[in-house]
Amino acid sequence: MKTVLTIAGSDCSGGAGIQADIKTITAHKSYAMSAVTALTAQNTTGVYGIMEVPPDFLEKQLECIFSDIYPDAVKIGMVSSRELIEAIASKLISVNAKNIVLDTVMVSTSGCRLMADDAAVALAERLIPIAAIITPNIPEAEVLSGIRITKPEEMITAAERIAANYGGAILIKGGHQLNSANDLLYQKGRAEWFRGERIDNPNTHGTGCTLSAAIASNLAMGCSLPESVYNAKKYISGALKANLNLGKGSGPLDHTFALDRVNFV
Repeated sequence: MKTVLTIAGSDCSGGAGIQADIKTITAHKSYAMSAVTALTAQNTTGVYGIMEVPPDFLEKQLECIFSDIYPDAVKIGMVSSRELIEAIASKLISVNAKNIVLDTVMVSTSGCRLMADDAAVALAERLIPIAAIITPNIPEAEVLSGIRITKPEEMITAAERIAANYGGAILIKGGHQLNSANDLLYQKGRAEWFRGERIDNPNTHGTGCTLSAAIASNLAMGCSLPESVYNAKKYISGALKANLNLGKGSGPLDHTFALDRVNFV
């Protein structure tokens, strides 16, 4: 069985963060492990509190994982402080972690900044260079590239600039800002479009977390980056089409839509 580690915050309502990642990894028939960066009080209507773990405790979690069950892939989600980012980067470098998927949670799709400036700098300087692939949305790609993105051609220009500055592969998520579900994968000087199906479902809580966890799961199984992105987008589409409807706000995906029904009695 392949093993995947998620480093992210806990969503007590189960739709995003660690919980979404574990469900996604398990749905891909891999073994999920987690290092918690923060506890959050949230649900489908919003985030009402965040309590970060101390950096030394995060380091202990990572040490316990890598010294016992070495992950075949690592997914990194939202990390909001420079100290936690430094702890993650130092440990992953020291253990030569592989197949690192970084969900660059810096700016919301509405344009709201989600981390302090020093944390954003640490993310760019310490985590992006060691990632096999990063998955920014349009606002995050604008921050990383320094250019405004209003059309698909500018996504390619932004990806080229990000690659020149940081290296590695970049998956820029088109999302609703360009009114499409098409994503751009840029690696080794080559741009490849992954066409997505626009699905009429307002329940999209945790979609970004789920996509990056699915990519990590596919990389752990030995798939190439293009294959991993294709499979992950297909998984997201299925989880959205299942039309799970929970909560009073933007609800979660159905991560287990493809699991066979099993009677354990």
